[in-house]
Amino acid sequence: MSRIGRMPVSITKGVEIKQSNGTLTVKGPKGTLELNVHPEMKVVVEDSEIRVERPSDHKDHRALHGLTRSLINNMVVGVTDGFSKTLELIGVGYRAEVKGKGLTLHLGFSHPVDYEPTAGVKLECPNQTTVVVSGPDKQKVGQAAAEIRSFRPPEPYKGKGVRYQGEHVRRKAGKTAGA
Repeated sequence: MSRIGRMPVSITKGVEIKQSNGTLTVKGPKGTLELNVHPEMKVVVEDSEIRVERPSDHKDHRALHGLTRSLINNMVVGVTDGFSKTLELIGVGYRAEVKGKGLTLHLGFSHPVDYEPTAGVKLECPNQTTVVVSGPDKQKVGQAAAEIRSFRPPEPYKGKGVRYQGEHVRRKAGKTAGA
């Protein structure tokens, strides 16, 4: 058995689970998320927990077992607590500001970069050099953070760019004066 797949997902208070036609719907205080469960995986919803069962020990079934359980767990955690990623802008003149639901970034280009997030993703700027991406869907939050980072990834010589909070950027030595 998959160690991850056999662990039950505990349902916290205030979370509703509905299952119909291969679609699992999780509703909570932070929003509603849906998952199309693979037809060969069986999702059993009991009083306060969800279990995922697989039909056999085939390689594909073992892989889907742990994946399905992890996706369901992320949905339950997302609708109760939510997920967030923090980005830091490092560089002279690099700054961000929220305009409406979108984000305007000044990253050293000749023009500002505008970013519009997908539905369900919220952007905040506690200060000019920090962007917080949050929402109930872990995939959408991670994708939005990766898209913002891709506008100016950190470079290895001065370390300038957009990076995740706590990300270590490996630095390179620059040119040395030749004799």
